[in-house]
Parts: sequence; structure tokens; C-alpha cells
Amino acid sequence: MRSPQVQRDPGLPPRVTIYEVGARDGLQNEKTLVPASIKAEFIRRLAAAGLPVIETTSFVNPQWVPQLADAAEVLSQLGPAGVTVDRPVLVPNERGLDRALECGVQAIAIFGSATETFAQKNLGRSMAESVAMFAPVVTQARAAGLWVRAYVSMCFGDPWEGDVPVGQVVDAATSLMDLGCQELSLGDTIGVATTGHVRDVIEGLDNAGMNRDAIAVHFHDTYGQALANTLAALREGVTTVDSSAGGLGGCPYAKSATGNLATEDLVWALHGAGVSTGVDLQALVDTSVWMSRQLGRPSASRVVTALARG
Repeated sequence: MRSPQVQRDPGLPPRVTIYEVGARDGLQNEKTLVPASIKAEFIRRLAAAGLPVIETTSFVNPQWVPQLADAAEVLSQLGPAGVTVDRPVLVPNERGLDRALECGVQAIAIFGSATETFAQKNLGRSMAESVAMFAPVVTQARAAGLWVRAYVSMCFGDPWEGDVPVGQVVDAATSLMDLGCQELSLGDTIGVATTGHVRDVIEGLDNAGMNRDAIAVHFHDTYGQALANTLAALREGVTTVDSSAGGLGGCPYAKSATGNLATEDLVWALHGAGVSTGVDLQALVDTSVWMSRQLGRPSASRVVTALARG
């Protein structure tokens, strides 16, 4: 398999943690139900490829996201989690946390919004009401020794409200982190961010007292900007990046959102820049080729397409 020629980019961090979301965010929008056994095998293959963090599923109401109704079954097939923070699950409320704890999870993620409209569409409540709902979830999770991440959606634009002021994003993010979360993922849910905008949001959070090493980025590739925006974030001191094997994903509540940044495209770029990820690119490509066969369509990743041909 061809590998990128390595030319170290001194503007990038020496190591980046890839937070793989393909098994949860990537599959949640699939119209055809994927069997739990396939999901579990997908996660095993991702882990074997060296991905250090794999978000496995979500304990949302099955009526919201039918694809993830088998969350407990998937975790049962995977067995004990092993390393404590390598297999987070998404939880929407206290009931979701209870279900997650019953399955022995060691890490969770909650999901808020930077806009009122999306908060209502995604969670059925206002931004303030969402924070109030998550407060006991985070408190109980931290008391149980769990690691907690907060997602904030629509940080760079909203299909209903349009542009989202940087200050509004900062307020939404800090309200969730103030609950006791340990990591924040900035979501470009509809893929409209540009590099300068990314810099301004990160600087806004930094000015508000948030450590850059607690910030992760989650870009969608609707306008082909996901990789460029990710590299811009890395140059601003971010070292954790969300991506999805094969570019799987979207958002069931934002129809203009296309796939996530493909993990293979990210790994190719980082390895070529001399940035360590711990990921075996060949094994990852093979995994995405395998998953694309299960889904009956080719991978959206340009790197997978190129290397699979070769």
C-alpha cells in the first residue's frame, strides 16, 4: 500500500488523538438497520487498527434513533471495556445514563446545542432546559468515576438560524463544561465552517478560560472543508479530532449535513505531516472497505477509494 511521503510540519502538534465516531454518529443515520453483530465487529476492527477512542453507541430513546436501539446488545457482544475511556457512549438524560451504567460503561458523552432552534429539534427543549437536564447526568456520572465529554452542535452555522455568533457558541460551551465535563467537542454540524472562523471560536473559548487541550473538533464535509478546518484547529493547539471511518455519517435532525471527516483522509494528512496517531492506515482502509460492503455502497473517503484501487 502506498504511504504518504513524510515531511514534518512544525506548525502541527507531534501527536493527535483521533476520536472515532463511525460506529455511532456514522451509522445512526443509516435507513437500513445494521445488525448488532456487524456493529460489534466494526468496532473490533477499528480497535485493531489502533484507534484509541471509539464512540460505540447511544442510549437515546429508540423512537428517536431506531438504528441505535440495540445499544445494550452491541456492548454485550463487545464484552468488558478494558481501558476506561476508550469506548464512550452517548446519553441524553438520566434514564440513558442508568442504562449505560447497567452495561458497565466507563465514559459517556452528552450533546447540547449552540442554537435554540436545534436544541428544540434535537432535544425538545430550550438550551437552558437542556443544560438543566444534563446537570444531574454529569454529576452522577462523575460520582460513578466516569469520564464525561460534552458535544456542542451548530457551532459554525445553523440551517434555520443562519450565522451563529462566536460569543453564543462560547456561552453554550462553557455552560456545559461548567457542569463538570472533561472534554468539549465543537460540532460543525452542517459543514459550513472556514479556517478563520475555526480560529476565532477556539480563541473565544480560550479567552473564556477554557484550556485548548480540553477542546476537540468535529467537522462535517458538506462544503469540502472538513480537513482544512481540522488542520486549522490543530494549529491553534487542539490535539483531539473527531472523525468517522469511511466518512460515514450525517445528522438525522439537520438534513443538509453530509458525512463526517473521513478518518482515513485525516490519517493520511497527519502521517504525511509527521504527526503520530497510532493508527495503522492499511488496517483502517481494510475495515472501511469491509464496512462499505456491509452497507452496499462505496466508501466516501477519498483515501479509501485511492488505496483500495491500488
